[in-house]
Amino acid sequence: MNDIDLKRREVLIAAGAAAGAAALPMKASAQAPIIIKFSHVVAVDTPKGKGAEKFKELAEKRLPGKVKVEVYPNSTLYKDGEELEALSLGSVQLLAPSLAKFGPLGAREFEVFDLPYMFDDSAELHKVTEGPAGKALFKKLESKGITGLAYWDNGFKIMTSNKPMKTPADMRGQKIRIQSSAVLSAQMKALGALPQSMAFSEVYQAMQTGVVDGGENTPSNVYTQKMHEVQKHATMTGHGYIGYAVITNKKFWDGLPADIRTGLEAAMAEATKYANQIAQAENDDALAKIKASGKTAIYTPTPEERAAWKKALVKVHTEMESRIGKDTLQAVYKETGFKPD
Repeated sequence: MNDIDLKRREVLIAAGAAAGAAALPMKASAQAPIIIKFSHVVAVDTPKGKGAEKFKELAEKRLPGKVKVEVYPNSTLYKDGEELEALSLGSVQLLAPSLAKFGPLGAREFEVFDLPYMFDDSAELHKVTEGPAGKALFKKLESKGITGLAYWDNGFKIMTSNKPMKTPADMRGQKIRIQSSAVLSAQMKALGALPQSMAFSEVYQAMQTGVVDGGENTPSNVYTQKMHEVQKHATMTGHGYIGYAVITNKKFWDGLPADIRTGLEAAMAEATKYANQIAQAENDDALAKIKASGKTAIYTPTPEERAAWKKALVKVHTEMESRIGKDTLQAVYKETGFKPD
């Protein structure tokens, strides 16, 4: 560990000690509500951002004077690479990281959500997140000191770039930003693109300065981060899904008084329903605004072109089987009806 990493860890530990003292359940009283810090990396006016605000509203309404939820959007508290460590140290109590984040943490089974063309629509997706497969995945986090509370949707991804992308061949040689994920890296390599892993908060500047040619994201993230202002082209590939897992520190959660935990679980269930209901509408609205801006030309592949994208990418399923786990893949295939061949 270098000096910079040591210094960053010292800062996180100090913050964790202070936050932990403020948030310990056993210290709660009518005069001192339990402080729950909810950190995330996207804008307030996205499905996740609105879901977090809804949870705050519902939790404080159900548990007046007993809890106070502080929401920190847009990486204002912790960036992508810091938030999971902050959770383990008690510096923050709630996160909603992208499902792609759990692979680097050691829970590679979650990378099943990154596989291209795994889900045709939200209905197929929810068979997994709301069923036995989703619950089994959350169990994988417990040994890492994490309790999974809910799955939140964002939506299906589009490709953006400063170059047209009608067919997979158009991706060859392009530097494309991805989240840190072996599956997403393999996906880009299958297209002949050059995957560039970087934090979400750094993407706009990287696009603006030409460090990357493009990226993959949902319309709501593209619009709210103003990526469309520095990307000339977008293609409606729908090749992948972005979703989040709302998680908490297991020790913190288990230590809450039963009535507090029950109230928070009810608030989370209602906030989850809300967040998932608005996700598609938020992306549709963002796409309309991107079109209206006139800054990005949006291309919808023909059925033949879409088939070509799918053919180029589904081989990643086979490549990643040993990494993700055959049992996990088969459990998800069973729910979605997906056939990789």
